[in-house]
This record gives sequence, structure tokens and C-alpha cells, in this order.
Amino acid sequence: MQTVSSKAGPRIAYEKIGKGPAVILVTGAMGTRNDQYSTELSQLLASDFTVYYYDRRGRGDSADTEPYSLEREVEDIEAHH
Repeated sequence: MQTVSSKAGPRIAYEKIGKGPAVILVTGAMGTRNDQYSTELSQLLASDFTVYYYDRRGRGDSADTEPYSLEREVEDIEAHH
């Protein structure tokens, strides 16, 4: 697990595997980077891509700030890919 501080401050947990053009996997509303879907898909893509998969704000090992904001989640992705 790696972490990065988001623009708004909370720590975002992520994994990075593979080599090649970047692909960012975004889980569903209640998913985490460690769920079966994320880990299996990441491993399949890693032979051709650099895969970043992460815990969205307030899920898994990522922190959050109140109140929730979709705009802050998008800023996290844009700032750190």
C-alpha cells in the first residue's frame, strides 16, 4: 500500500502495478482496492498497463473530510495520476 495526500488533505491509499500506459481503476460506491474485482482486474491489466487502483475517500484505508463531495474525489484523481 502506498499513500498520497489529496489536495484537500486526507490521505488516499493506493496500489500501483505493471508497466505501460496508465490506467486508473475506480471502484463502485462501496468497493475498495482490496476487493476481488479490483485485485483480479488490476493483475490482468498489469501486463500491458501501469495500473493505479485506490480506496476512494472514506473507504478502506483512505481518510475523508466532511461533508462528502464528489468534486473532491475527482480532484484527487486529476492531481495524482
